[in-house]
Amino acid sequence: MSTVLVIGAGGVSSVCVHKMAMNKDIFTDIHLASRTKSKCDAIAASVKDRTGVDVATYEIDAEEVPAMVNLIRKVQPSLVVNLALPYQDLPIMDACLEAGVSYLDTANYEPKDEAKFEYHWQWAYHDRFKEAGLMALLGSGFDPGVTSVFTMWLKKHKLKTIRQLDILDCNGGDHGQAFATNFNPEINIREVTAPARHWENGDFVETPAMAKKVEFDFEGVGPKNMYMMYHEELESLAKFNPEMERARFWMTFGDEYIKHLTVLQNVGMTRIDPIKYKGKEIIPLQFLAAVLPKPETLGETTKGNTNIGVIATGEALDGSGEKTFYINNICSHEAAYEETGNQAVSYTTGVPAMIGSAMMVTGKWAGDGVFNMEEMDPDPFMDMLNAHGLPWQVKELDGPVDF
Repeated sequence: MSTVLVIGAGGVSSVCVHKMAMNKDIFTDIHLASRTKSKCDAIAASVKDRTGVDVATYEIDAEEVPAMVNLIRKVQPSLVVNLALPYQDLPIMDACLEAGVSYLDTANYEPKDEAKFEYHWQWAYHDRFKEAGLMALLGSGFDPGVTSVFTMWLKKHKLKTIRQLDILDCNGGDHGQAFATNFNPEINIREVTAPARHWENGDFVETPAMAKKVEFDFEGVGPKNMYMMYHEELESLAKFNPEMERARFWMTFGDEYIKHLTVLQNVGMTRIDPIKYKGKEIIPLQFLAAVLPKPETLGETTKGNTNIGVIATGEALDGSGEKTFYINNICSHEAAYEETGNQAVSYTTGVPAMIGSAMMVTGKWAGDGVFNMEEMDPDPFMDMLNAHGLPWQVKELDGPVDF
C-alpha cells in the first residue's frame, strides 16, 4: 500500500494523477494539493469520472514550509511528488526532511530573480537526506528524465562509452493560437531567452540564446527548425558521463513563436526584474504568463505529435568500433487528450513523473540521499514507458550526426 501527495495542479499534475489512478495497485491512496484548491478539485473530478478513483484535495502554499509539514503529517504519504514550480523545490525538500518523507520532482530548482537552471542547490541536500534515511529523486519528467534514462539505457545495452550526445525535443503540435506555450509560460520563456550552453571538452560553452538553428526531419512530424539551448539534464549527464566530449540540447520552435517572442523581448515583457506600475511592483513575465492561454486548456485543440529522443555516439559494447544510436518516443496530442484530457507536452512529463514515483514506492529504485535519473537502473523505467503510453524505439544510424 502506498500513499502519495502530489503538489501542483497544472497539466503535468493532471496527467500524473490520472495515470496514478490508472495504476491503483501501486498508488492506493492519492492526495493532491496546490495554491488553488479549485484546480485540484477539477482534476479530482476528471479522475473520478475516468477511473472511478477518489483523489483527496487540499489548498497549500508550497513555499510555506510549516504549512507543508502540517499537510504531510496529516496525509502521511510515503512520497511527496513535487509538480509545482521550480522555485518551490527547496521549500518542499525542507518540508520533506522535517516531516520525514521521500521526495520527487520533474525540474531542478531555479531562483525567482535569475533564469539559472542548475542542480547544485539540490545536490547540496544529499547528506541531509542520506542522514535522514530518505530518498530524493530529481528530474523525473521527459527532459530532464526520460532523456537521461534513454542515455543510460544506451550505455547499458549498446555503448561502452558515449563520446557525443544530442537531445532532440520536437513538438509538432498545432493548437491554433497565435502565441501560447505548451508548458508553464513563465518557465518556458525563461528557458528559451536564457543564453545557450552546451558541454564541450570538459566545460560548458556559452552562446547567445537561439543563435544556432538547424533543420531536422522528425519522424511523425516532418522537417522542423530546432535551436540549440541549455537544459538542465546536460549538467547531470556531464557529471555522470565524464568521458563525454560534447553534449547538446535542441528544441523546435515555429517561426510564429520566434516572431512573437522577439517582439515581447524587445518591448520588455520577458523581463524577470520587478517594475513599478500604478504604485505596485509587478514582474513583466509573470504578468505576461497571466494573460497567455493556460497550457492545460490547449489539450482539446492541439493536433499532431511530439518526438523527443537522444542521439548518442560512442564505443560499441560488442567491440565493433564506434556506433551511433537514436532512441526516441513519438506521442500523439490527440491520444494524450483522449486518455487524460491533456495535450502531449503535459503527457510526456506527467507519465514519467508517475513512473518515477512507481519506481520509488515499489522499491525498484532505492537509496538514501539525493539522486538523478542517471544513477538508477534504466530497465524497469523503460519497461514502464512501453506499458503506460510512451513506447520508445531505437535504431542504429550510419554515423555521428553532423549539425
